Amino acid sequence: MTTPPIPVDVILPCLDEAEALPWVLERIPPGWRALVVDNGSTDGSADLARSLGATVVREPVRGFGAACHAGLLASTADIVCFCDCDASLDPTRLVPFVSELLAGESDLVLGRRRPTRRGAWPLHARAGNLALSRLLRRRTGLRLHDLGPLRAARRTDLLALGLTDRRSGYPLQMVVRAADAGWRVAEHDVPYRPRSGASKVTGTWRGTWQAVRDMSRVLAETAAPAREGAAR
Repeated sequence: MTTPPIPVDVILPCLDEAEALPWVLERIPPGWRALVVDNGSTDGSADLARSLGATVVREPVRGFGAACHAGLLASTADIVCFCDCDASLDPTRLVPFVSELLAGESDLVLGRRRPTRRGAWPLHARAGNLALSRLLRRRTGLRLHDLGPLRAARRTDLLALGLTDRRSGYPLQMVVRAADAGWRVAEHDVPYRPRSGASKVTGTWRGTWQAVRDMSRVLAETAAPAREGAAR
């Protein structure tokens, strides 16, 4: 698998992921930049990431969306990718996503998580994801199976979407607004490993329910016209 010869920023939202960081960062494709967005870690994640060669961005406002968007604002590459920082997803899987963007075949490429073993994806998290995928289909017509965090798109186009959610609804809002703007959205299977440490969002029924509530608010958004520079 050949790495596309252009600068790419990989945004890695991080909250106490020191255990997983070495595995994740060593799998950033050569020539790409890792942007670790520290969202208030107390386990030394930021210092560790910096020592391993990553660029560290600090985002004091807690929230998955807040961390992701801080990384997007700090990025400078034409293409940006997103990946969880818990070692559940392998950043090398982003290489074909970027190739697809460069070939002009898609505008947003998403990874459909495929668990590699039992327990990698808790039942309550899978159930919540399935329900939201069905609601997304009704809202946008996109026949997606997952709203996973592994994804790639062009930076300027993402900024033009005007994303406002700063909690768990951020990944869904990106897809909804991309669909409203007429983007070509693709989905490809990616292996999903048991995460390192406890999940900050969907590790419990309560966390999953809160994520579903955040995303339901996003789905209630009125379809907006294609934003300038975002439509295809």
